[in-house]
Amino acid sequence: MLPKIETILYATGLGPGAPYIFRYALALARQHKAKIVAVHGMEPLTTFGQSLVEQYISHEISEQMHSKAREVVKMQLKERIEKLCNTECNHKPPCDNPVSAIHVVDGYPDQVIVNLAKEVSADLIVMGAQSHGKVSEIVMGSTTRKVLHNATQPVLVVRVPKGFTEEIK
Repeated sequence: MLPKIETILYATGLGPGAPYIFRYALALARQHKAKIVAVHGMEPLTTFGQSLVEQYISHEISEQMHSKAREVVKMQLKERIEKLCNTECNHKPPCDNPVSAIHVVDGYPDQVIVNLAKEVSADLIVMGAQSHGKVSEIVMGSTTRKVLHNATQPVLVVRVPKGFTEEIK
């Protein structure tokens, strides 16, 4: 029996390869009539980093700034996804956007992805493999490796072509 894919967790670091990776999630969602849940994990400051920040501003102001940043990232992610969906529909209505929710969560990205995948009962995780130099051409990024190791769902790792850039209109 073929697996049923109803919920796809699209994990994004919002990097330049995000449109390329999102298209895979979008194609699979349309093929399987599935919904997409988008997630971005915001890695916390280290204890040392937080103490440095709080030497100059109060803890309350720091928390307010962080909360505002989460909202800005969520709004930017929503706008990017809507533009990508419209682009893929050639800007012709009606254009279905299968993204049912967008989560911007504080925490280590690999843990955020694995935990949210369980929470939303994702059938598949779609994420990218980032390259940060010669060593990572051989070894995947640490977030991707950790998700592959800890996720109970299948993970589609999309390799972004070297030099890929796209302006989202």
